[in-house]
Amino acid sequence: MSVNTNVILYSSTHCQYCKQVKGFLEARGVNYEERNIDTNDQYAEELWNTGMRSVPVTVIGSTNILGFNQTQLTKALAEIQN
Repeated sequence: MSVNTNVILYSSTHCQYCKQVKGFLEARGVNYEERNIDTNDQYAEELWNTGMRSVPVTVIGSTNILGFNQTQLTKALAEIQN
């Protein structure tokens, strides 16, 4: 499944759940932009402005998904393909 849309993953360097989300997206052929809040203060501020206070946060379309939730990730990816 190749998704050519804007998927953003807010992550941090040593986050195990972030690694799981990356693996999930990569296994499905989803192109995404990783925004590591440890290496870029602007990304941390963007995340803070969404109301989220921890990572990973995956933005798929208009949906923000906190943590590694395969069900929510799969559903959001299916919605943007329609």
